[in-house]
Amino acid sequence: MISSERMAAVDANAAALGVPRKQLMESSGNAVAREVRAASAPGDAVALVCGRGNNGGDAFVAARFLADRDVTVHLLGRPESIGTAIARENWEALRAAEIPTETVVDSADLDLGSPDVVVDAMLGTGVSGTLREPARTAAETINALGDGNGSDESDGDRGDGATVIAVDVPSGVDADTGDPTGGDGAVAVEADRVVTFHDAKPGLDRLDAGVIVADIGIPAAAERYTGPGDLLAFGRDPDSHKGENGEVLVVGGGPYTGAPALSARAALRAGADLVRVACPASVADEIQGYSADLIVRGLPGDALSPDHLPRIADLAAGQDVVVIGPGTGDDAQTLELVRRFLADFSGRAVVDADALQVVPEVDTDAELTCTPHQGELRGMGGETAADPTERADLVRAFAAEIGHTLLVKGRYDVIASDDGERVRQNRTGNPGMTVGGTGDVLAGTVGALAAQKAPTMGRTDPFQAAAAAAYVNGLAGDAAAEANGHGLVATDLIDRLPDALYDE
Repeated sequence: MISSERMAAVDANAAALGVPRKQLMESSGNAVAREVRAASAPGDAVALVCGRGNNGGDAFVAARFLADRDVTVHLLGRPESIGTAIARENWEALRAAEIPTETVVDSADLDLGSPDVVVDAMLGTGVSGTLREPARTAAETINALGDGNGSDESDGDRGDGATVIAVDVPSGVDADTGDPTGGDGAVAVEADRVVTFHDAKPGLDRLDAGVIVADIGIPAAAERYTGPGDLLAFGRDPDSHKGENGEVLVVGGGPYTGAPALSARAALRAGADLVRVACPASVADEIQGYSADLIVRGLPGDALSPDHLPRIADLAAGQDVVVIGPGTGDDAQTLELVRRFLADFSGRAVVDADALQVVPEVDTDAELTCTPHQGELRGMGGETAADPTERADLVRAFAAEIGHTLLVKGRYDVIASDDGERVRQNRTGNPGMTVGGTGDVLAGTVGALAAQKAPTMGRTDPFQAAAAAAYVNGLAGDAAAEANGHGLVATDLIDRLPDALYDE
């Protein structure tokens, strides 16, 4: 099963791997045509009802593979408003091939005739809300043409009614839930069959329809590895206000001052609105000196200790994410602070550096993302391996064992969800990033992305944030290496994070 959100990411990742969307559309359209042929006979009338996006483009392609059927393509809207270049290209191919087409700009103009098969290609996955005209009238017309009695998946027989075949998901149906997108009672296409692509969508099991999963040539690497598709969940609502794009607290410093400053500055560059640093007072001025953009809160003394817990807990209560560990060192009192803080905390936190060693022994209600390198992973009780596949399996198993999201740094980063159900690898980055501080930049980037809310999909989960952060941190490192070779330093990554995040 794959969610509609993840499917969009995989599609974009496939394009980045060199499998163009045009090729995927050709494969999708061919799969739809195969199902139409299975549900009809030569000479049968086929009406393809198409929207102006890539879902409609799939049907434009299908029409070209149905030369022995009596095909008519009905476009809902004006041709000049077709939304993507590849869909427009396939529309023009229909016109050039003299395949019959009809343009429907007014619901009253819709006339599907009496087809043997109707293809619903109006709207795909990821669409929300009630159907608007002319799609609403088209859906009602399609439903009236079918007899409503379902179908025999083996031969497509619907008695006296037309067989209705939906492309990817019936229009008006939420692919993830199977519910009408406009709520109970809203109009949606009642399909007999659904031709969905690459993998089944969760909501399709709830429909009274045969579901055909078509392999359209998306490589397994598009799911296994991070890519530009993993960034689709992130963005900034144009109506948002200060703080709505995430507030991050970095708890660190003492023996080291650069580490918490790197994490905090990275969190800002990765999109957090406000970043605060809680650190020993002895290094507060030095950390503040790294950037005027940071809000630094000094705590009495030279090192973090359990005495600081009430103040840190108070600061953390108002934050979306806490990043804890950068530059703290491994003093016993500091580790005891980390232990107590995590035991009492129920929010979202990124744990890095020396703080990682206490995680396996702490019982916490917090959502933790741990960002160890392989040595730190072993210190936590995990295992690693040279083979990337074996290492991914080990990380997945350990994440499930400790119940926290893991981002294990290496030549190939491995990201595993807290239940071990999801695992991803990241191939961006380079050997120059073994320089000190790049892990602190990564921790801050994870924190910023985990604090954000996607404009249309709500708050991203820790696994999404960790996977995306690994990808963009590596891209920033690659850009830094291109400019500086293996002489790059961690600060070279920070100002390159926005380009890595938003210019893909």
